[in-house]
Amino acid sequence: MLDFGFMARCVPLFVKAAELTVKLAFWGIVMSTVLGLICALIRYWKIPVLQRLIGVYIELARNTPLMIQLFFLYYGLPRLGLLLEGTTCAIAGLTFLGGAYMAEAFRGGLNAVGRSQIEVGMSIGLKPSQILRHVVLPQALAVSLPVLTATAIFLIKETSVFSIVALPDLMYVAKDLLKEGHSTESNILLVLSYLVIILPVSLIFGWLERRVRFAGFGY
Repeated sequence: MLDFGFMARCVPLFVKAAELTVKLAFWGIVMSTVLGLICALIRYWKIPVLQRLIGVYIELARNTPLMIQLFFLYYGLPRLGLLLEGTTCAIAGLTFLGGAYMAEAFRGGLNAVGRSQIEVGMSIGLKPSQILRHVVLPQALAVSLPVLTATAIFLIKETSVFSIVALPDLMYVAKDLLKEGHSTESNILLVLSYLVIILPVSLIFGWLERRVRFAGFGY
């Protein structure tokens, strides 16, 4: 039988941990989206040198686990004289990982925009910045939205490893409560906590995708 009394007592702990998780996930997703868009634009415009460096970054980020990246930031950098707080490491690690996936999502959207549309924009006297803002980006964002949604949800799930940098997130609280011998109750609360966080995000992005599809952008 489940110990509902124990679960009720633990709810405030999970609520507090969820607040931290949401905060870290939010900033990680925002910053990785900005980084990914910048990287995608550099590759789209084929800027020399930077294009190759970004290619290396994307391969490095996508082929190394977030846990390893966090270990380097939290335990490795201090040996080089740079000490970062756990919160800073978590956001930096999530941004580093997420930026690579976001860059690929944006790159797919940008490549889906026909070059003929850019040529038409130039023929009517639009500046490159205007073409990017009014022609390319709206369509690219629409095409990229499903992948961006999946990446955002993926990054939220990746916050489960933040406990290794001594942050009292959801996984940290669950592991701590396991010591009391209530593994089933702790796991149920952990699953419910992530469900409460991720489900609204999924529903909101799903609504946005339907709106974009209805408007006809990128489809």
